[in-house]
Amino acid sequence: MTVAPYQRIVADIAERIADGRLRPGERLPATRRLARDHGVALATATKALAVLQQRGLVVAKPRSGTVVAGGSTLTAPGGGSTVTAPAMVPRGPMTTADIVRAAIEIADAEGLAALSMRGVAAKLGVPTMSTYRHVESKERLVALMADTAYGELEADDPGPGWRAAFEAVGRTLWALYRRHPWLAHVTPLTRPLPLPNLLRHSETFLGPLAGRGLDATARLDLQVMLLTHIQGLAVQLEAETQAQAATGLSEDDWMDEHGPALAAIAATGRYPGFAALMGDFAADGGYELDLDRIFELGLRTLLDGLAATVFADQDRA
Repeated sequence: MTVAPYQRIVADIAERIADGRLRPGERLPATRRLARDHGVALATATKALAVLQQRGLVVAKPRSGTVVAGGSTLTAPGGGSTVTAPAMVPRGPMTTADIVRAAIEIADAEGLAALSMRGVAAKLGVPTMSTYRHVESKERLVALMADTAYGELEADDPGPGWRAAFEAVGRTLWALYRRHPWLAHVTPLTRPLPLPNLLRHSETFLGPLAGRGLDATARLDLQVMLLTHIQGLAVQLEAETQAQAATGLSEDDWMDEHGPALAAIAATGRYPGFAALMGDFAADGGYELDLDRIFELGLRTLLDGLAATVFADQDRA
């Protein structure tokens, strides 16, 4: 009997989980690498990972890819450890929400570059064309994903004052971009999408600006300035997701590989500022790139600047 290509991938990974070669929490190869290693289409690899998820053997984690689930058990071919893989749960008729949820899971785990209608269909275990009866194109799917993601969180009531509103919206959007690294790439400032849930965040921001004598251009400029800070950092989240998917290297792995080359550049003496930084970090145990810390630093600096310029006279009145 001929075994489907995705089933061969499932059997291979299940065997490695069962005999301990893949341990709980360990990251599986990214979908693109899995497809390349097994000589199959990207959608075939996606389907294999979906089956493994449905059986409870692996889970998809944002910014980490697909990892072995804790406590999964399975009988390895030819003997070995015994684990129990839950049966696939029967599902009702597919809905648009199902498609959007599956697409978000793929994008969260491996970035927008790994997203395709065929891959979403494979993850849901349905024919590709059936997804088009609910969502007419990938572009429309991405817009639905973005609107759904922006609707997951809403800023708490910031109370009176422009600064509290800016902080509330800024931190809410940052939390959403943290949760969905691809999201900052979907809504470019130059070509905004008509997303109702994104406008809800905009309303929280714009409300406290009413009655302050700022014309429409000034109010929108302030919003663009805030979003630029948030999105400018958030695009790094998706870039890292894509880099891990393409190379299989984590941030620490990458630095371990390229650290000697950076040290060699510092040792030339041609870049004294950089060499001084490297020397200080070597003494202090290294530098940890903390985007959350940088986000808060940038937000505070931005708002302090606005308080001293745009809103200075109004806040003193």
